[in-house]
Amino acid sequence: MAEMARLSAKVYGRVQGVFFRYFVKNAAKNLGLKGYVRNLPRGDAVEVQSEGDKQQLEKLIEQLKIGPPGAWVNRVEIDWSGYSREFTDFSIRY
Repeated sequence: MAEMARLSAKVYGRVQGVFFRYFVKNAAKNLGLKGYVRNLPRGDAVEVQSEGDKQQLEKLIEQLKIGPPGAWVNRVEIDWSGYSREFTDFSIRY
């Protein structure tokens, strides 16, 4: 049986204005994950909140470390917590 979990991630680098949020949304949906991605006010980071199968979340982390063409990622901060069933799909928040 799948281990369900919640991932909170902050991705730092050139991740705004390079379609990073759309990249994350597509990756998460392809992995069957739910949650959201949004730009953070500092201008150099995005926040990802996602829930689902922990193995799929770990695959998402690998995608976050790469990003889409045009992006560069300095670091990804990860925090794990319990699965809450808070989300019904994966969205971009503004």
